[in-house]
Amino acid sequence: MRIATWNVNSITARLPRLLAWLESSGTDVLCLQEAKVAEAQFPVEALRELGYESAVHATGRWNGVAVLSRVGLEDVVKGLPGDPGYEGAEEPRAVSATCGPVRVWSVYVPNGREVDHPHYAYKLQWLDALKTAVAGDAAGGRPFAVLGDYNIAPADDDVYDRAAFEGATHVTPAERAALAALRETGLSDVVPRPLKYDHPYTYWDYRQLCFPKNRGMRIDLVYGNGPFSGAVKDAYVDREERKGKGASDHAPVVVDLDV
Repeated sequence: MRIATWNVNSITARLPRLLAWLESSGTDVLCLQEAKVAEAQFPVEALRELGYESAVHATGRWNGVAVLSRVGLEDVVKGLPGDPGYEGAEEPRAVSATCGPVRVWSVYVPNGREVDHPHYAYKLQWLDALKTAVAGDAAGGRPFAVLGDYNIAPADDDVYDRAAFEGATHVTPAERAALAALRETGLSDVVPRPLKYDHPYTYWDYRQLCFPKNRGMRIDLVYGNGPFSGAVKDAYVDREERKGKGASDHAPVVVDLDV
């Protein structure tokens, strides 16, 4: 079984590449972030033609998450239980579903913007709500994983230059502590280090030739419980999908399971 996560940075802009990638990669379940459309505009029919069902939580031009599955889609939950909301509104940042023998969450963790910005406090509150929401499944006996764009680099070697991020979000002790608390529910990072290259980044800014210069960050993560982690046979970042015209600024992260 092949499961992946990918921040597509607008499913409308990325649809031709997404459909081609699903066909070529043999992915069974894809957790998708930053759909940037309302649910009514999500390309459900185009995906159904490829054999994928869609569970979508999206409200418009910002955020939006989905789970695409060709191995079944049941027990869908839209939204994060206990979501703290931002400026009085809940944002579409989480959706969960059971896909065959595996249960997954697709999450798009708030960016945080700046350390002294209210969005940063919201980010930490949101992560605490996520920890509470997933604790039961994380400790359970069914393969379970939380996949998505966490907007946090877990360690200093997950960014191209730690000094370049001094005083910025994504690398602060509080954010990394929130990740550690999430792992303490029974989850672990299932993507091994190192991979086939020294720095398996998953995101490169469009600006300043960051991708050609490999000035990236590893912020797209797959956190699985014991039964999920024990079934992992391979994991990789599909860096090739970041290349060329019309690419997202994130690359897919792919995990193969024997379940």
